[in-house]
Amino acid sequence: MSNCKVIAMCNQKGGVTKTTTTANLGIGLAMEGKNVLLVDNDPQADLTTALGWPDSDSLPMTLSDIMEKTVNDEDFDHYGAILRHKEGVDLIPSSIELSGMEMNLVSAMSREFTLKNYLDKINHEYDYIIIDCPPSLSMLTINALAAADSVIVPVQAQYLPAKGMTQLMKTINKVRKQINPALKVDGVLLTLADMRTNLARATADTLRQQYGGMLKIYKTQIPVAVKAAETSTAGQSIFAYDKGGKAAQAYAEFTKEVLADGQRAKTKPAPGR
Repeated sequence: MSNCKVIAMCNQKGGVTKTTTTANLGIGLAMEGKNVLLVDNDPQADLTTALGWPDSDSLPMTLSDIMEKTVNDEDFDHYGAILRHKEGVDLIPSSIELSGMEMNLVSAMSREFTLKNYLDKINHEYDYIIIDCPPSLSMLTINALAAADSVIVPVQAQYLPAKGMTQLMKTINKVRKQINPALKVDGVLLTLADMRTNLARATADTLRQQYGGMLKIYKTQIPVAVKAAETSTAGQSIFAYDKGGKAAQAYAEFTKEVLADGQRAKTKPAPGR
C-alpha cells in the first residue's frame, strides 16, 4: 500500500491563487526532501505554463491523453507524460484538449475514477501528489476529489465567497458519501491577504467565525505580492524568484504546516487502541 498523500487544491472561484499555491507548496515539499508530483487538472493549463511549459498544446503527451487511454483501457507508458522541473518536482501537464476529454467522461464507465485509476499505478513513486483543480465543480474536479485523500481550499482575503464555500462543502460532502468516504478537508488557506486593510481583517474574522468550528483555518496567510504573480512568467517558484520576500516566507511556513499535519496523521493511534 502506498504512503503517498494525494491533495486536491480546490475552489470553484477563480483568482484565489490555486495554481500558485499548488506550485509553491509542491516545490516547498520537494525542498524538504519529499518526492512530489503536481497534476495540472485544468484545461487552461496555468500550472503547466507557470512551471515553464507555455506551449502545452505542442507537448507529446498530457493529462488528456492519459485519461483517454485510461478510459479506453489501453496499454501505455504511465510515466510518458511526466515532466521534470528544475526545482525538483514532477509535473503531469495539461492542455486545452482536456476540456474535450471532460465531455467524453460523461459517458465513460466509472467516469469519476478515471484519474484515480491512473494515479494508483504511479503513486508508489511519490510522497505527495497535488492536483490543481479547475475553477468549477466539474467532472474534472469530481475526478480530483475521487482520487484525493484530502482537500486544501485557498480563499481570497479580499472577498469572502461564503455562498461559494457552502456549495464547495456540499460537493465535497456528496463526494464523501457517494464516491470517496475517506476524503477530508485539510484546511482553508487565506490568500492575497493584505492584513493592513479592514476588508482583509474582516474577511479573516468572518472566515474563522463561519467555518472555524468545522474546518481548520491555516495559521499561515499568503500576502499580496507582485513577485508571486510574476513567477508564472519566469517558470519558477517563489523560492527561486524572490527567496527573501514575504510570499516566499509565507509559503515556507505553509509547507511546514502541511508537513506537520502529515506527521500528526501518521502518529495518530488506530481506532480501538
